[in-house]
Amino acid sequence: MNTQTMTVDEPRVVGGMQKTRPIEEIKSVVIRFVGDSGDGMQLTGNEFSKSVARAGHDFATHPDYPSEIRAPTGTLFGVSGYQIQFSSGQVFTSGDAPDVLVAMNPAALKTNLPDLRHGGMIIANAGAFNKANLQKAGYQSNPLDDGTLTDFRLYTIDISDLTTQALKDSGIAKKEIGRCKNYYALGLMLYLYSRPIEDEEQNIRAKFAKKPEIAEANVIALRAGYAYAESTEMFVSTYHVRAADIKPGRYRSITGNHAAALGFAAASELAKVPLFLGSYPITPATDILQELSALKHFNITTFQAEDEIAGICSAIGAAYGGVLGLTTTSGPGMALKTEAQGLAVMLELPLVITNVQRGGPSTGLPTKVEQSDLLQAVYGRNGECPIPVIASRSPADCFDCAIEAFRIAVKYMTPVIFLSDGGIGNAAEPWRIPDPATLPPLEVKFRTDPEGFQPYARDEHLARAWVRPGTPGMEHRVGGLEKHYLTGNISHDPINHERMVKIRAAKVAGIAKDIPPLQIEGPQGGDLLIVGWGSTYGSIVQAREQAEAAGKSVAHVHLRHLNPLPADLGEILARYKTVLVPELNLGQLSKLLRERYLRDVTLMSKVQGKMFKVSEIYDRILELC
Repeated sequence: MNTQTMTVDEPRVVGGMQKTRPIEEIKSVVIRFVGDSGDGMQLTGNEFSKSVARAGHDFATHPDYPSEIRAPTGTLFGVSGYQIQFSSGQVFTSGDAPDVLVAMNPAALKTNLPDLRHGGMIIANAGAFNKANLQKAGYQSNPLDDGTLTDFRLYTIDISDLTTQALKDSGIAKKEIGRCKNYYALGLMLYLYSRPIEDEEQNIRAKFAKKPEIAEANVIALRAGYAYAESTEMFVSTYHVRAADIKPGRYRSITGNHAAALGFAAASELAKVPLFLGSYPITPATDILQELSALKHFNITTFQAEDEIAGICSAIGAAYGGVLGLTTTSGPGMALKTEAQGLAVMLELPLVITNVQRGGPSTGLPTKVEQSDLLQAVYGRNGECPIPVIASRSPADCFDCAIEAFRIAVKYMTPVIFLSDGGIGNAAEPWRIPDPATLPPLEVKFRTDPEGFQPYARDEHLARAWVRPGTPGMEHRVGGLEKHYLTGNISHDPINHERMVKIRAAKVAGIAKDIPPLQIEGPQGGDLLIVGWGSTYGSIVQAREQAEAAGKSVAHVHLRHLNPLPADLGEILARYKTVLVPELNLGQLSKLLRERYLRDVTLMSKVQGKMFKVSEIYDRILELC
């Protein structure tokens, strides 16, 4: 935490004397809110991020919550957390180590204390550190008073009791009072970081508009937390982060899943073609279904299917009917959709299959991050069944990737797999809302001329025509059995089958001509090139910048298009002595690069359900340089 202390005139009357309070000017800070799943830490972190967004800061967040829907209260595996880094400069990650840890119970403290930086601040809800909770967390004594936290700045506050006292006349039930303590903690943090509470009060009243008594209780708890920090002067100083110097425009806080939903809606508007989503709910992709269901006024239809197979098959049917077909899922759902993906390849229809990846295999780690499904996306179907694959690198980038996925799908008449992951889908960052006039065109052509029509006749991109059923004189059949290369009639001819297999492969390979030249950050040749994809982007960017500042020759290229790979990638790889590939898997992109370019690469692997720390990649750069 980069700090610069200054004293400002902040008049306060204490003991009949007027005092001033020092405010520390800091460049950035990393805060982590942690507690039980029922403590509202996701809501608290999200509301705090909205507050810093309104102040004009750049920021990045990382929600972290357990897989169990109702984990036992006070247990280590039931801890839910939300981390945010906000800054007056550019932010690429939610931060390596928290500067401030807000711990609502012993389990939250124990599971997160190892991540807190040395000398960091702990704000602990002392009321939850009772004998029962200490035993559940495995503490033999109370860490708040046994001296084990002497390396940190510890603030103990009985948030539970203070919330109860503030709401004793509210008239709401005791259980509901207990649920308000997260807003008390939010009030403390808004005061500590010099943020006003008026906007948050409006947010609370809007959020709980149907339950005004709950809204008022949460407002009272928020005010009480803010007032407690102000009146007791518990903090030696408060902190202020200047607004970031960012490109002018209209911004909003957005998660990756929300950005993807808006991108799909934008693709529909650009194409002037309705959108259909067939999906089965699955963590962490469900938010896309929920977001799109609220956008029906944009000529969007959402169908919550009975299973994953029905989800993709309904989307295939919609694409055959002449609308943009979309299905969303995560790893296990991709496995169930495999046969239907092959059907979409045989039909040669535009379809986007979105996989918000999570830890695997099987049910795996539903709420944790992992780049687990790249090889599944590229190869995971029976037969010779190529599908283009693209991947987003950040929450805001999901908007652009959603449009790009449909652009490829309709231009080449092919299904496209769009990879995101839990770290991107649930995280939030500022997004500059684009002018619709600046968005890339998305041209859709439906053939209506029956003269010389053949269902599998192809254009210069090897794409067959898209024909809406019922178009006069253009009746045709498509299906999962191999088709004649022109008529679409069922064909078991060996030569025809080989021809069709090669045409479909050549069509996908030809997409490489549409991929723009790769952008290289750093030297255009030299000692070390880092090749990344997906959510490793932020950590790589920041680590490379630190290495460059330390005098190291290191470059970075990040891949959006993973099948086919960009046409200039092989030549770029040849310019560097060493190629480092950080991946949240056991080396899936590394395998593809070795296979395609016969080039040895250095794998940096992490499969812990956690993002790379900037320091981890930076240390590896120093080793290789």
